[in-house]
Amino acid sequence: MRAVLKIGGSLLYDDAGNILTERIKKYAMNVKSLVREGHQLIVVVGGGKPARAFISAARELGASEAQCDWFGIKLARHNAELLITALGDVAYPKVAESLDEVATANCLGRVILMGGLLPGQSTNAAAALAAELVHADRLLNATNVDGVYDRDPKQPGAKKLDSVSVAQLKSILARSGTRAGEYELFDPVAIGVVERSRIETVIFDGTDPDNLLRFFKGKKVGSTIVPALI
Repeated sequence: MRAVLKIGGSLLYDDAGNILTERIKKYAMNVKSLVREGHQLIVVVGGGKPARAFISAARELGASEAQCDWFGIKLARHNAELLITALGDVAYPKVAESLDEVATANCLGRVILMGGLLPGQSTNAAAALAAELVHADRLLNATNVDGVYDRDPKQPGAKKLDSVSVAQLKSILARSGTRAGEYELFDPVAIGVVERSRIETVIFDGTDPDNLLRFFKGKKVGSTIVPALI
């Protein structure tokens, strides 16, 4: 299978902002296992707590939203570098910074790591664009919730959806912010790419890296954005 995996930056840090190196090692081990089985992977990593801290400080100091986005992009790329280190020779040796670089590196047969690409796009959008570029079979979004809910999961009565259409997802996400550092699950660019390219997308609980392996073994994890429902 050819897949793009987006790992939310929040998964790499604890509540105090410390880097969860054991979780990074576990993701690296699982990705290596999948590569040995013949799967092709591109991994996009989010910014997490450090990105939000820099963005908040920059905004308070008068930065534009584009400047805030660049802070997020740079921090996400640093997180991707950590995973490159953990993957070793399995990985393309530098973070891909453009879709052109992804296309070139994709010919080498190594795991490609990405952070953000451009201001105005989340790392979810970068992952969706990468999936579209390489004609991925799946876009996998590892996040800190176990799927898509019909409302904020913290609200009473929130229901997890096993399958969701793009229209449903748009309605749910319309309640979220779209400023730098506020993207929840998907931003408008990401959902637009998934919609136009009909990329089947799975959003799952990434706090357990073994959920990645469970998906590849055919087990049901998370929520699926089903192209047939578009």
